[in-house]
Amino acid sequence: MTAESEGVQQHSPSIREAYGTRAAEYAKLLGAMTVVADADRAQVEAWARRVGGALADVGCGPAHWTAHLDALGYDVTGIDPAEEFIAHARRTHPGVRLESGSFETLPTAAFDGILAWYSIIHTPPRELPQLLEHAHRALSPGGSLLVGFFAGDRVEPFDHAVTTAWYWPHQELARLLTAAGFTVTDHGTRQDPGVRRHGWIEAVRD
Repeated sequence: MTAESEGVQQHSPSIREAYGTRAAEYAKLLGAMTVVADADRAQVEAWARRVGGALADVGCGPAHWTAHLDALGYDVTGIDPAEEFIAHARRTHPGVRLESGSFETLPTAAFDGILAWYSIIHTPPRELPQLLEHAHRALSPGGSLLVGFFAGDRVEPFDHAVTTAWYWPHQELARLLTAAGFTVTDHGTRQDPGVRRHGWIEAVRD
């Protein structure tokens, strides 16, 4: 990682503030299951079937995934640090369990599965190991973490519409997950025409 890469993140607004100021716009454009790729829907639904139990959608944003899993009968909680997202989600999805918070505030051993679907993409690489440790702490033994991310050949920042985000090779994420106490069980990528390469990785708490 170059000094220039670090500088991009240092001058970015906080993630919470960046999403808070654009919550309504984001929810209108991306906050519905109708815009979710079929492959993503199948991946998350298959993961939820395997895991069951108490699920957390951390970094839920407008909570369309939370509401979708709730409608499928899962015990799921949507969690996001942006109060604007939580307020929107409560209006849009009444009856769905929603909380303000982040990986750092998750209770210990409270969940059987954590969905982090593109919610770590803005985390600077130097901070990601601690975030994964928080996820590990919040899972029950044998609990599962499913991460969606932008896949790349190396760890590097790029200009995301909201604030700086990062590409990750799955091998590097796997290394950090292992160091945080996880066993990686599966991973994959997909490439839609004209867009960034998408990746996912699943790991269980040792």
